[in-house]
Amino acid sequence: MQTTYFLFVGALVLLHFIATGSATIIVANNQNNTVDLNALLAFKAAIFDPQRIIPTNWSTSTSVCNWIGITCNTRHHRVAAIDLSYMGIAGTIPPQLGNISFLVRFNVMNNSFHGHLPTELSRLRRLKYISLEGNAFEGELPSWLGALTALRYLSFRDNGFSGSLSGRLSNFTKLETIWLGHNFFTGNLSEEFSALPKLKLLEIQHNQLAGPLPQALFNLSSLQFIGFTNNSLSGYLPAHICDYLPQLKGLYLSGNYFEGEIPSGIGECSGLQVLSLFDNKFRGYISKGVWNLTTLTVLYLGGNDLTGEIPKVIDNLYNLEKLSMQRANVTGIIPQEVGNLSKLELLDFASNRLRGPIPLKLFNSSIARIISVTDNDLSGELPSTIGAFLPNLEELYLGVNEFTGTILTSILNASRLRILDLGDNHFTGAIPRSLGNLRLLEQFVISQNGFSEASLSKELSFIISLSNCKHLRRLWLDENPLNGFLPKSIGNLSSSPEKSISAARCGIISEIPSSIGNLSNLIELDFSINSLTGVIPTTIKWLLKLQVIELTDNQIQGAIPSELCYLLAKNKLSGMVPSCLGNVTTLRYVYLYSNNLRSVIPTSFWSLRDILELDMSGNYLTGSLPADIGYFKALVYLNLSNNQYLGGIPSTIGALQDLQELSFERNKLQGLIPDSMKNMLQLWHLDLSFNNLEGEIPNSLQLRKKILAPTQNLLPMATFERASFHELRQITNGFSESNLLGSGSFGSVYKGIRENGMVWAIKSDYCLL
Repeated sequence: MQTTYFLFVGALVLLHFIATGSATIIVANNQNNTVDLNALLAFKAAIFDPQRIIPTNWSTSTSVCNWIGITCNTRHHRVAAIDLSYMGIAGTIPPQLGNISFLVRFNVMNNSFHGHLPTELSRLRRLKYISLEGNAFEGELPSWLGALTALRYLSFRDNGFSGSLSGRLSNFTKLETIWLGHNFFTGNLSEEFSALPKLKLLEIQHNQLAGPLPQALFNLSSLQFIGFTNNSLSGYLPAHICDYLPQLKGLYLSGNYFEGEIPSGIGECSGLQVLSLFDNKFRGYISKGVWNLTTLTVLYLGGNDLTGEIPKVIDNLYNLEKLSMQRANVTGIIPQEVGNLSKLELLDFASNRLRGPIPLKLFNSSIARIISVTDNDLSGELPSTIGAFLPNLEELYLGVNEFTGTILTSILNASRLRILDLGDNHFTGAIPRSLGNLRLLEQFVISQNGFSEASLSKELSFIISLSNCKHLRRLWLDENPLNGFLPKSIGNLSSSPEKSISAARCGIISEIPSSIGNLSNLIELDFSINSLTGVIPTTIKWLLKLQVIELTDNQIQGAIPSELCYLLAKNKLSGMVPSCLGNVTTLRYVYLYSNNLRSVIPTSFWSLRDILELDMSGNYLTGSLPADIGYFKALVYLNLSNNQYLGGIPSTIGALQDLQELSFERNKLQGLIPDSMKNMLQLWHLDLSFNNLEGEIPNSLQLRKKILAPTQNLLPMATFERASFHELRQITNGFSESNLLGSGSFGSVYKGIRENGMVWAIKSDYCLL
């Protein structure tokens, strides 16, 4: 009986301890949850969420473990992960976040967070994964990051971080991945990479790092990817670069200043898949080791000063998918073996010194998407089957070569073709009327060839077929003897993408069809140096996005219609400059020179604050130069010479601080040259001659290349006359100083009086005199 009593009492005591212990654990967990709750509420208060997901969902009426973007661990019910990536939210990171001591994963990538990272985050000793990618954080890479010793993944790429990385990447003994690209880091890299024994990926692309790569980097046997594209790194790569990098798969060093030869040891990286050395200062022959990298899928060697030819053993790289040797200075022919690269999607041999024909095998690739051999000395005709075996071809660049022959209709079999560039060759014949069968065509460039129109009607019928190409953006036909009529249906070309049409020097002999006004997204139109007749159609008023229109050297007649607020030079246009010109806020270039315009420039015109170039020279424009001319802050070229302007030069001219060329030559301007012109720091050409201006050119301008002082009492000349060198020397008294009007690094300007009493201002260059 006594034994039973003790067992009963013992059981009660045990139950008491179990009960009180459980209560203690529950209280502790509740307290810890309160810490996490308060930290997340502080985070919520620092967030702006336009969709109001966080403000609505993060409610104290539910457990934090049920909140969107929050994950708790199962053992302690503590917050272990915060993932708010791609939620379109903004804000800052509050210091209270450092209190979530069980946090393992923190991801806010691709949002709009900003500001500096609080030091309190250094308390997150369990943190293994942190991604702040795609935000607007700033400041230096925090020095306290080294306290996060459990970290394995770090991504701060695409932010506004800056400063030096020296001393900021040590003590990470478990770190495997570093993404720091697209920031503003500067300075040299130190040898601290030796403290990253498990590092597999290092990406610090698109920054401002300088100096050589530290040797310690090439001793990290676990490294698989090294990325420093687009920095200012320099120096030589180690000759035995792969000795301690047995797992290297990707080496991205393009856009730097590395020099010397491509190291021979590169061939020892037996698992290398990507070798990107584009745009550096490498020179010499391409290392033979490169052609032994049978696992390569991407090889970029362009933008270097290499030597030699493309070797036949290039087909050793049978896994190659992308090959770019653009601007690599390679010579010789394109070897037939290139055609054996059956997986090749991109081939870029542009801007080299290659010669001879293109291997036929190159046009038999069912995988090829982009082929570019532009700007070489390649020759011959295109194969008759071109396009028949290129079902995936999207871009074909053959421009600036010596190709001959015609555009073969078989090219129309390449139904996915978006870009066809045949410009600057010796192609002849007619352009296929069925060109529009390339329904995905975006760019068609045949400038500077010998294409012609073969139809009896002389209508450029291929343009009609292009109405099927709903994505056409660029149609460049310049300098071909088309000698035909623009089809009236030119306006049926798709108006959906912004479009550029250029057909200068094509022998076009028609009027401009009124349907041109249907091309509502036209931004550039060049019909210059043709034989266009008639008047400018009023439908041009619908081209609201037009930025450039070139109609120079045609036979267009009549007054400038008020509907036309873009017009270029050297026609027979007369009348007034339309006031609606000032309503075209997209206007950047205005060329109305060498016409017969007789009016003042309308006041509305001076409101076009984004004008870059303005040339109204050689007309009969009158009135005074307004003070509003100083509002053209973006102007780089201004020519109002050979007009009838009166009054003075307004002092506001000095506000044009980006102006490079200015000519008021041959007007009726008078008064003082404004001193404010000294502020025009970019000005290198100034011509104020043949006016009645007084005063001196500001001293800051007199040292520029071409500054012509005003010539007083010089008679305006209606035409430009010629004189022999002998006569020029005679009327300037042997170019004596007594006849000198002005001089500078450009040469000198002398006054001379001819036998008929005509006063000349004579410009001389030192190279001629």
